Amino acid sequence: MKFISWNVNGFRACLGKGFADYFAQSGSDMFCLQESKMQPGQADFTPDGYHEYWNSAEKKGYSGTAILTKNKPISVSFGIGIEEHDHEGRVITAEYEKFYLVTCYTPNSQRELTRLEYRMTWEDAFADYLAALDQTKPVILCGDLNVAHKEIDLKNPKTNTKNAGFTDQERDKMTVLLGRGFVDSFRYLYPDEADKYSWWSYMRQSRDRNIGWRIDYFLVSERIASNIVSAGIDAEILGSDHCPVTLEMEGLD
Repeated sequence: MKFISWNVNGFRACLGKGFADYFAQSGSDMFCLQESKMQPGQADFTPDGYHEYWNSAEKKGYSGTAILTKNKPISVSFGIGIEEHDHEGRVITAEYEKFYLVTCYTPNSQRELTRLEYRMTWEDAFADYLAALDQTKPVILCGDLNVAHKEIDLKNPKTNTKNAGFTDQERDKMTVLLGRGFVDSFRYLYPDEADKYSWWSYMRQSRDRNIGWRIDYFLVSERIASNIVSAGIDAEILGSDHCPVTLEMEGLD
């Protein structure tokens, strides 16, 4: 079973930059999007054989997530059930027989860390939400989690220690989440592989120079980590400032 996750930084814009071609050749069973930046019906994309689920922010042109799946879920929910956190279209959960699939676009702490306090509140609530799901059946979480967990996960850790996405507070929350029974699939397979990133600033030719961050993830419940077949980063795929990340699992059909 193949999963793909991609922060498309505006789905309509990404459609004009080759998204449909990548989607068609990807072989995905489940394709998750973040930062769709659209309301339902604003894009002409209806792939044959896929069920579509979109969660849009109340604020137009902002945030948003989606799941495109060949396998129809048992149920689908939007948000995490907490009013404070469910206005920005950041989470979709699809329930299947053997697992939950969750796509998430984690709030950015913003320049000057103006949203860090809210981000910490979100982190605690979202971790509780995932842990509750995990009590019922294993979880596969994907998305732009807006944090580079370890120094190996970004090019310039020393100069970014107080910047959004690499603060001690954000990194600690990721450590706590993993400690509650989850595994970073890429690091599970490649614990020491450096220079592998999923996001690059549009400034200073960062992508050409591979000055990037790995902030897009597939996390899975520890008890299904042995089902991981592969975890990849499609860094050559353009169309967004992020690239797609991939996961293949066995034994979940």
